[in-house]
Amino acid sequence: MIRPARVEDVPAILGLIRELADYERAPESAVQATEDGLRQALFAPQPAVWAHVAELAGEVVGVAIWFVNFSTWTGRHGMHLEDIVVSEKARGAGLGVALFDELRRICVERGYPRFEWHVLDWNADAARFYEARGAGKLAEWDTWRLEPRPHAAG
Repeated sequence: MIRPARVEDVPAILGLIRELADYERAPESAVQATEDGLRQALFAPQPAVWAHVAELAGEVVGVAIWFVNFSTWTGRHGMHLEDIVVSEKARGAGLGVALFDELRRICVERGYPRFEWHVLDWNADAARFYEARGAGKLAEWDTWRLEPRPHAAG
């Protein structure tokens, strides 16, 4: 069962985020998200990020976290998939496909021309998953990041 996340899903969502970080070989300190922070982000009066969950036998075992982006080239909004993860114990049941297909459905329903995400360069399983869904890698783009900190003017 795929559905929009509810407030009571937050502990399971945070657990899945930690499971993803472990899978991605991130240090334990990498996940700074908290239950309170996720509740505030996902369930604010005007949220800027959303989540859909996958349930198996009444237990949340998968999550897709996404937000709306914008393309100046199309002049329209699109969707950015921040993370999709299915617990190792529930893999193979088609829940990742169901989560992905739900987000694709939302894109079509809202008229979003683009559905984008990042994949770690070593994660061949994820690349195969997305390729099997008709996605293609944007070889001409590199991801850049700045972690803003106050600095002295000068």
